[in-house]
Formats: sequence, structure tokens, C-alpha cells
Amino acid sequence: MAFNADKRLYLGAEAEVWSGSWMGLPAVRKQRRLRSWRHPDLDDRLGRRRMIAEARLMVRLYRNGLNIPVLYDCDIKEQQLVMSNIPGSPLIELLNDESINDQRIREHLLAAGRSIRLLHRQAIVHGDLSTNNIMITPEGEAVLIDFGLAKIEFETELYGIDLHVLFEILGASHPHREGAMEAILEGYAECEKELGVAATTPGGDPVSMEDVLERFDLIRTRVRYHG
Repeated sequence: MAFNADKRLYLGAEAEVWSGSWMGLPAVRKQRRLRSWRHPDLDDRLGRRRMIAEARLMVRLYRNGLNIPVLYDCDIKEQQLVMSNIPGSPLIELLNDESINDQRIREHLLAAGRSIRLLHRQAIVHGDLSTNNIMITPEGEAVLIDFGLAKIEFETELYGIDLHVLFEILGASHPHREGAMEAILEGYAECEKELGVAATTPGGDPVSMEDVLERFDLIRTRVRYHG
């Protein structure tokens, strides 16, 4: 794998992420970490399976025109993925930057909502929709990253949960940004109005925008009631 590491960006329980270059191009390497509490053979099989699934989803999304990192290389044996380095800043950094006015933040949130709906229109849930996993480019586009927990799904509940995870994070980490989730949902709905009904995927019809938003409201009410 022709990746030259430069700087470690992230160290988590599941993976270690480095920036660097691949064949002269700005790139990011995602290296899966061993889980010592699992039997080595089981851990290796699970790691390979998840990496292959992530790589396949990235290729599928890119071929269907979504603005996501380009997959450059996939080393199953070493459990590494190399992809393009998206220029810009994670949404979490922009939300925490007090020098950025509310109108500009609203534009970023609208863009994030549109990108999330574009993903859902492919019948794919992200599984880890945090403000860390939404990059905002210098042009103001929202790019979703880290598809390690993403999967093809046709169950409405999981799409509602996708949105609820982001709702909880915005409320807990960025309470000073009033109306943040409302802007996300507005962008989510605008995407559908612009593009119309999502096309049928190989597995069937994606969950409709109306059904996802209705289920999100139900989940939010359910969690608030039990909380």
C-alpha cells in the first residue's frame, strides 16, 4: 500500500486514522485496531468482513454520484482503507467556533441535512451520524465520512435513529446553536423536493422522506417520555 503517513487524526476503539499521501495525492488511511478481548481468529474474520462491507458501500455511493471520499485502496490482509482527504473542517469545529455567525452555521446545517437525505435515498443508514463525521468543504458542501457502521436497510426505525443520534449530539454538545436540528430537517426535506421520489434500489424502495421524519418525531417523543 503506497501510503505515506504524516499526522494522526484520530485514535478510537475501532480504528486509527492518519492523514498523508497516496501516490502523490492527499489521502487518509483508516487502520482497524485489534480487539484484544476477542479470540484472534474471530476478531480477524469480523474485521475483514466489516472492512469489505465498508469498501463496497463507499464504491456504491460514489458510483451513484454522492459526494463522499474516494476509495483509493483496500488492503484486506492488513485491514486498511485509503481514501481521499476531504478539504475543509468537521461540522463540530464550525459549530464550536463563536466567530461564525448563526446564518453561516444555518447554511452548513442545511447542507448537512441534504447530504443525509441523499445517503438515505440510497437505502443506506450511516449508523454514526455525529458532527465529527460531517465535513464542510470550503465551498460549503457537506460530505459524510466514516461508513464503518453503515449498512443497506429498509426498516424505517433505523433511519429515524440515524437522525435521532445527531439530534442528541446537537443538544448535548452544541446547545448554544438554537434551531440546529430544525435546520438539518429542513435541508433533509428540501433535498426530496428538489429531486423527487427516490429511485428503487436493487433491494427495493428506499424509505420515504415523510416516513423517516415521522418516525424521528416518534422516537424523539418516546425517548423524552421514558427519559
